[in-house]
Amino acid sequence: MRIRRTLGAAALAAAALATAAGAPAQAAGPAVLTHGSAGGTAVAVGDVLTAGLAPGNYATFYSSATGTSGIKCAVSSFSATVTANPDAPGVATEQLNSHTFGSCTANVIGVMSVQSITVNNLPYTNAVSDAAGNPVTLGPGGAGPLQTTVVLNTILGTTTCVYRAPGSISGTTNNTGQTIGFAAQPFTKVSGPSTCFATGWFSATYGPVIDSSVAGSPHVYVN
Repeated sequence: MRIRRTLGAAALAAAALATAAGAPAQAAGPAVLTHGSAGGTAVAVGDVLTAGLAPGNYATFYSSATGTSGIKCAVSSFSATVTANPDAPGVATEQLNSHTFGSCTANVIGVMSVQSITVNNLPYTNAVSDAAGNPVTLGPGGAGPLQTTVVLNTILGTTTCVYRAPGSISGTTNNTGQTIGFAAQPFTKVSGPSTCFATGWFSATYGPVIDSSVAGSPHVYVN
């Protein structure tokens, strides 16, 4: 009886090993970032992603989270390099190398025009998650905090306002239109006269985000 039981156990173990060896490997899920379609081709590490403002949108720096007093820009764009793109579920990371603003106007008392808006301390880091709500976190890099310098032409001359974010800012992505957006993210004034409002609330929606490193510049999706 002992021999038969031993042989039976050995046979079962061999069968289990044979089944495991013959089983097909589990297919990996799509990458967090794909181009062409949701679940499409993985965006390669090193690819450059770019986007301007989504149609009908402005980039705004308002003096309150819900108001419309401040600065509005009709032109804005970014360029970022993908630094990691794991299989979903997961978090892809990017290095934000360029973030520009143009065609800006102001409706602040005493301000005649907007001379320039410059994003300082680049590059930044950007984390794109496929978790519920598709959250995005834009954080500082090694050069310093998230910071923006706004130069205004006022009735008293040129005024420079410097704003910093308290750490990182948060946004979301959306596969409808392949957009990435930020809504009322606070930047606190760190230098500048009273003409510069105390907090600049940044909002903008960019899209479609494209992979400019691939022929045809296909749209980028989050899976």
